[in-house]
Amino acid sequence: MNENLFASFTTPMMMGLPIVILIILFPSILFPSPDRLMNNRLVSIQQWLIQLTSKQMLSAHNYKGQTWTLMLMSLILFIGSTNLLGLLPHSFTPTTQLSMNLGMAIPLWAGTVITGFRYKTKTSLAHFLPQGTPLLLIPMLVIIETISLFIQPMALAVRLTANITAGHLLIHLIGGATLILMDISTATASITFIILVLLTILEFAVALIQAYVFTLLVSLYLHDNT
Repeated sequence: MNENLFASFTTPMMMGLPIVILIILFPSILFPSPDRLMNNRLVSIQQWLIQLTSKQMLSAHNYKGQTWTLMLMSLILFIGSTNLLGLLPHSFTPTTQLSMNLGMAIPLWAGTVITGFRYKTKTSLAHFLPQGTPLLLIPMLVIIETISLFIQPMALAVRLTANITAGHLLIHLIGGATLILMDISTATASITFIILVLLTILEFAVALIQAYVFTLLVSLYLHDNT
């Protein structure tokens, strides 16, 4: 195959201008706001799933944490729909870009940390130094805890980027191998095609799971700071 493996991850351009913003805004069309007294089945299923997810994710939060419900539900819907749309042929997945994922992770993480220092100052500062620490280990532990705190948004972004990118690369490689094997061995190509179908189904699950994991970790950071 002469095609570049990473060609699908390059920013799409139209008339010399990037169209990433239009791609990012496109998933909002999939979630129309209900304007009728009786909703149809699709809107009802969407609302039921949103209520189920929000109840499971935010049940342990106090009042201050539950004020983030709209933000977290919008986040999981955006990431999940973007990941699913990226599985369509000849499409672009914005969540494969580390810069975009950092753009989501850093503000959300910073918001949870600032909330913690505002409402639970003593508890937030106590995380940097566990109780009963020997005097000689205090500087080292403070440095380690500070580094672990600042690594959290990077871990969020890298986890999402790596999982989505790895799945796209596997689909690309196995799909290309299936096309090549069709001219060599039909039986082998059939087996490879079955593997491709199973991998695609797995990627649909991974797309939703990664959206849930990203939002759940932000929710846990929020719970520790409220």
